[in-house]
Amino acid sequence: MNITVVEYDPNWPIEYQKEEQAIKEMLQDELVNCFHIGSTSVPDLKAKPIIDILLVASDISKLDTYAAQFENLGYEVMGEFGITGRRYYRKGGDHRTHHIHAFQYDHIQEIERHLAFRDYLRQNPNVCKEYGELKSKLAEQFPTDIDSYGDGKDDFVKKVEKEALKWHWTVR
Repeated sequence: MNITVVEYDPNWPIEYQKEEQAIKEMLQDELVNCFHIGSTSVPDLKAKPIIDILLVASDISKLDTYAAQFENLGYEVMGEFGITGRRYYRKGGDHRTHHIHAFQYDHIQEIERHLAFRDYLRQNPNVCKEYGELKSKLAEQFPTDIDSYGDGKDDFVKKVEKEALKWHWTVR
């Protein structure tokens, strides 16, 4: 998989809305809420052109019964994929277009972490710009090595996540 970081695309929220509608129609009562997260959800942030979606479910284990429906939407069903209590789905194969991170409504830590990080970047343009530049640099340095790309972002993301969570609780 080639790692490409591009300038913000104003069509990303539209692409998210299309996918959200299909997911809502499929999951109906199992879905508590749905959010556009990740870099494509932050205006003016450089990003890999992959729409990240956060699903909040009533009962995470019931999502497992929707595997065929997720596959019909083009998703690869990945199970927990390294995070206990999550269900992870990805779409597009080597030319990935979407990721879904699903958690049960009471898995507060993971839900809040994603939303706080997104909202903090939206409210802090200097941090947003710094993050975009870091991602661009890492994509150039590791164009085919997703692990090294991720490792290169790790310290920055953890630092900003801490700041974001503190900030999140001050603006509530």
